Amino acid sequence: MLMDAETSERPADNILKQWTGRDLSYVTQVDADLHHEVSQFLYREARLQDTHEYDAWEALWADDAVYWVPANGADTDPERQMSLIYDNRSRIALRVRQLKTGRRHSQTPPSQLARIIGNVELLQSEGQDIGVACNSQIFETNLRGDTMWAARCCYRLRRQQGALKMAYKKVVLVNNNKPIYTISFLI
Repeated sequence: MLMDAETSERPADNILKQWTGRDLSYVTQVDADLHHEVSQFLYREARLQDTHEYDAWEALWADDAVYWVPANGADTDPERQMSLIYDNRSRIALRVRQLKTGRRHSQTPPSQLARIIGNVELLQSEGQDIGVACNSQIFETNLRGDTMWAARCCYRLRRQQGALKMAYKKVVLVNNNKPIYTISFLI
């Protein structure tokens, strides 16, 4: 990611406010069963990502899904500004196919990953989709060394044929206001 000296660092308080989801509307009356079901879904997604079970991870997505990892803040416009990842459903499938080739040199051998999901909160939602926010911490080790990634994630989950599917996933990396040299795994 290219940045000039004046934009390479943003004030920490601004990025922190964006990262914590200041504009999100959280549910005050929590349905414990729904919270448990959603948490289990997020834990399963994390396990599938960590164990490189690409087909099973891809199957978690709805047909109209969007997978977004913004660059330079949380409230950017992905249609007009750079993103680290901004995939529709067909691009998600292409990303998975590329990972399965074994020819992604940055993933030869594949990174070993361990992900922790926490602070799972339900969001106010309109319609049938279930809004969710959570934190994610990912430990990655590979030939380049060890890296810790931290993110705030927002999801829109949808029930299809009795199962939850991801209609939307936004991953706001805590350090996305600094150069990020490679993300070659499913974040």
